[in-house]
Amino acid sequence: MSSHTTPLVESDLDLAERILAPDGTRVPNPQLDPYVADVDAAQLRALYRDMIVLRRVDSEGVALQRQGQLGLWAPCQGQEAAQIGTARALAPQDFVFPSYREHGVLLARGAQPGDYVRMWRGEEGSAFDPAELNVAPLQIIIGAQTLHAVGYALGIQHDGTDEVAIAYFGDGATSQGDVNEAMVFASSYRVPVVFVCQNNHWAISEPVGLQSQFPLAGRAPGFGIPSMRVDGNDVLACLAAMRWALEHARSGKGPAYIETVTYRMGPHTTADDPKRYRDEGELERWRRRDPIARVEGHLRAAGELSDEQAAEAQADADVLARDMRAACLGMVTRPALAVFDGVYAEPHTGLERERDEYAAYLATFEGA
Repeated sequence: MSSHTTPLVESDLDLAERILAPDGTRVPNPQLDPYVADVDAAQLRALYRDMIVLRRVDSEGVALQRQGQLGLWAPCQGQEAAQIGTARALAPQDFVFPSYREHGVLLARGAQPGDYVRMWRGEEGSAFDPAELNVAPLQIIIGAQTLHAVGYALGIQHDGTDEVAIAYFGDGATSQGDVNEAMVFASSYRVPVVFVCQNNHWAISEPVGLQSQFPLAGRAPGFGIPSMRVDGNDVLACLAAMRWALEHARSGKGPAYIETVTYRMGPHTTADDPKRYRDEGELERWRRRDPIARVEGHLRAAGELSDEQAAEAQADADVLARDMRAACLGMVTRPALAVFDGVYAEPHTGLERERDEYAAYLATFEGA
């Protein structure tokens, strides 16, 4: 598959491959259609249900942070199709290396309610068991997970197993050296890895047009990596693109790269105020491309989604959100000074000095 090399413009999304138009109508696509020919109405409803659940998980995460139960949360509203569509294409044995915003990937991999919030609450250990979900711990350092994914893929290649490593990252990460270095190694050694760039148009406050004058998928061929650029608000297109990429990598042809063109509807994190740098008119235009409304419109027009089925999906979402909240509130947070425990096997004077300084700082709040 060749990527577009047309300069970025306002109508840029129209250059991406799609199966479902923004109004939900089916658009013939000879490249993508074969990869979703098996998807029937029941399977599409399942994708719709996952997207509904993900949006509810996301809103609950925001609410918990606003109520002081989480230190931070990275919202993913608007990116439901990009995450659910790609993650549902994975085989159970595939291993994912996510960034901090991939709540939908966790959902698709079978995360438990507490798994979504444990890291954001600052609990010790990983947010979940990586071996159970086949998902590495959420990566905060921008782009670092791409190196880990390529290293894991080298191991897959050495062992000769039927696995693929997947690295998720955003448009901002493409400006990081780690991502480019990972692509060099992946191409040179033809390892089974898929790079998934969720282009949500904003690297915190920096627009994608400032980072790149051409579509991000256009960079991959320069490394010898085939790429595809799809409408990230079209769950079927994302599913198809990921199936294509996985097929390529799993068959021994080396790495593949997909760019899902989507939009971050909320803030970068709950510590961010996008109104300071983002035009409300732009946000409104993307609201009209809502990924959930798109697939719902398609299903309803086909007579494949009733009010009862939509209500069931929302009920499932509410149950998970309730369980997620209960899990969060039920966590026993360790004392703040416990952060110093287990750093070294033996006592360390420098660490003890830092601990004493922090204890003195905490003491200033006593009785406040």
